[in-house]
Amino acid sequence: MTTGKINVSVENIFPLIKKFLYSDHEIFLRELVSNATDATLKLKHLTSIGEAKVEYGNPIIEVKIDKEGKKLHIIDQGLGMTAEEVEKYINQIAFSGAEEFLEKYKDSAKDSGVIGHFGLGFYSAFMVASKVEIITKSYKDEPAAHWSCDGSPEFTLEPHDKTDRGTEIILHIAEDSLEFLEEYRIRELLTKYNKFMPVPIKFGTKKEALPKPEDAPEDYKTEYVDVDNIINNPTPAWTKQPSDLKEDDYKDFYRELYPMQFEEPLFNIHLNVDYPFNLTGILYFPKLDANLQVQKDKIQLYQNQVFVTDNVEGIVPEFLVMLRGVIDSPDIPLNVSRSYLQADGNVKKISNYITRKVADKLKSLFNENRQDFESKWNDIKIVLEYGMLSEPKFYEKAGDFVLYPSVDGKYYTLAELKEAISANQTDKNGKLVVLYASNKDAQHGYIEIAKEKGYEVLLLDSPIVSHLIQKLESDNENLTFVRVDSDHIDKLIQKEDTQISKLSEEETTKLKTVLEEIVPKTNYSVQLEPMDSTAAPFIITQPEFMRRMKEMSQTGGGMFGMGNFPEMYNLVVNTNSDLATTILTTEDKSVQESLVKQALDLAKISQGLLKGEELTAFVKRSFELIK
Repeated sequence: MTTGKINVSVENIFPLIKKFLYSDHEIFLRELVSNATDATLKLKHLTSIGEAKVEYGNPIIEVKIDKEGKKLHIIDQGLGMTAEEVEKYINQIAFSGAEEFLEKYKDSAKDSGVIGHFGLGFYSAFMVASKVEIITKSYKDEPAAHWSCDGSPEFTLEPHDKTDRGTEIILHIAEDSLEFLEEYRIRELLTKYNKFMPVPIKFGTKKEALPKPEDAPEDYKTEYVDVDNIINNPTPAWTKQPSDLKEDDYKDFYRELYPMQFEEPLFNIHLNVDYPFNLTGILYFPKLDANLQVQKDKIQLYQNQVFVTDNVEGIVPEFLVMLRGVIDSPDIPLNVSRSYLQADGNVKKISNYITRKVADKLKSLFNENRQDFESKWNDIKIVLEYGMLSEPKFYEKAGDFVLYPSVDGKYYTLAELKEAISANQTDKNGKLVVLYASNKDAQHGYIEIAKEKGYEVLLLDSPIVSHLIQKLESDNENLTFVRVDSDHIDKLIQKEDTQISKLSEEETTKLKTVLEEIVPKTNYSVQLEPMDSTAAPFIITQPEFMRRMKEMSQTGGGMFGMGNFPEMYNLVVNTNSDLATTILTTEDKSVQESLVKQALDLAKISQGLLKGEELTAFVKRSFELIK
């Protein structure tokens, strides 16, 4: 028997491991199962190139609980270790077996799927165990070895009578970690971290019904047999070629990822690249509402089929963290606990690749079946609009598929929209004016007035639309967006012909004075405009610039402090209306005031501004007028 000290630079590293090296104790199982997988995949590779003269067979990894003995076993049928290798890989803590293996076989091992850092990963066992044993037999014709350590730098290493190839790790669970002897807890961890590991993982057994014999009697009772309970899917959809998968396979995998999600995804994007970095995965577009506060931890990051984290910000472009799915890459740099990303040039390259791939897929979906794409637009627009604002590379490609719907359910790309409205909606200064509504019902009256003029009105109702149109205006010369209720229609798109006012300049000034005495100055600015005599006498509008800056300020952007400004409106009074003449010629001040208040309240109703006490007073006044 050999005894010795583990070769570490700190006298007692184990308390440090327990306290600092790993942020989350539960990942010990992930690390040990990953090591077992490494050992199995290494053997597979060595047998495939003829270096290991043994039968690979159909190896599995087994996790066993011995509750009475307070032990947890992780058993593999991989390449095992000789006593010399135990000495080297286990006792020299900073030396990684996987790293040396990859270096030696770097040309032929690219696709062997080796997960990584055996050295440090193994020591995570001491976070939950007071003593750790390794019983291991190499695929080489050498005796088995038994290593044991009780959490101090002292260890023992002696021969063992194990005859079958592979390694068994035995954790003597510490008193403060007895939860890891509970079956539900281990199942939970295996499901979380190892659900898609590439080697089958056995955890206990389960009952399976035997097929009913053809000559079974009528009173035949189904017979059951105990079979291995394999808790993982070693070949998940993202590890396969897109050409080998049907639409139903993608949907089945979505249900496997999110068993509590009952709504089907809208569509998926299969990622598959091996140069200049290795990355596979499947992203799903779920149905999203217009609320940006969605759960942003639905994409799962794997490293060679080992779950790492569901916080993928930094790898996935920010606008796509609202999606769901899986990304798997051995080239994403992780720290020793595989839980936090480190700054690295590869990460930005990966992020850019994902952006490009998503844009290409959206373009192909749009081109292949535009009608279907349009039907899904409301469910995906918030992601795409956010992408246009946050990712220049996505913005460059977005013109091919980003849509601008009309209030009547037509869909335009920006180029199509410009062409459709250029003849009718170009103002006298040569500017193309895009009219839009943010709420079809609340702005219905304004929409109808615009449509009577033959104008197209878009429906842009996402919470970030103010930011988006600001960007579109800055990138498209002579293009401006105005909400349909931001001025009266003739001012929104000014043409050469101008309306002549029925009222003289003196009468107009007098009417304005009367109105300003009655209309509250704190919220309304009175404007007198000559309009068509059939147009509404009083119109309330909200200036585009002020409203847009206020909206942008509230969602991050715009002018500093604008979000706190009080709401300001224009009261536009049609000087060619009969009501304007009536107000001007009425001598009785109380009647004049009543007419103005009634007309103002009617205008407020069209903007949804009449509420509470004001609404009650309006209803009462209206009933009195029709007595």
